[in-house]
Amino acid sequence: MSFAMGRYFEDFHEGEEIRTLGRTVTEADIVNFSGFSGDFNPLHTDAEYAATQPFKARIAHGMCGFSMAVGLLVRTNVFEGTILAFFGIENWRFKEPVMIGDTIHAIAKVAEKKETSKLDRGLMIFDFNVINQKGISVMSGGLRCMMLRKPKHPSLG
Repeated sequence: MSFAMGRYFEDFHEGEEIRTLGRTVTEADIVNFSGFSGDFNPLHTDAEYAATQPFKARIAHGMCGFSMAVGLLVRTNVFEGTILAFFGIENWRFKEPVMIGDTIHAIAKVAEKKETSKLDRGLMIFDFNVINQKGISVMSGGLRCMMLRKPKHPSLG
């Protein structure tokens, strides 16, 4: 089986931005997320209840929007076959609600690259910002990813 390779640790440059495509959040997304997460909070699942709350409508779970945004980043194929691990989330903030019908996209800015004690990998820290169709940042924080380094080829000769 063959697939396009993503980018290696060395291929990223501090300050570089990776922009994703957009994705519209649907009612089905929220229903499905409720089902597999077990989170049936009425803010997400009960239109009548949600209408009485500050946002006046059902909102997506915070982690549902986060998961969708990470999925959009993965779709850029920069990690295909080159990410070893999603290593952590730092200073994550949910700033605005994600509503049914909102279209989100994300920008991942390479904030830092760190060498590790293992020569075949490096740690990447991305400033990750999720933005809705109005240009409003709805959530942001840091993503830590362990990335493969380019394979070393024995010299010929």
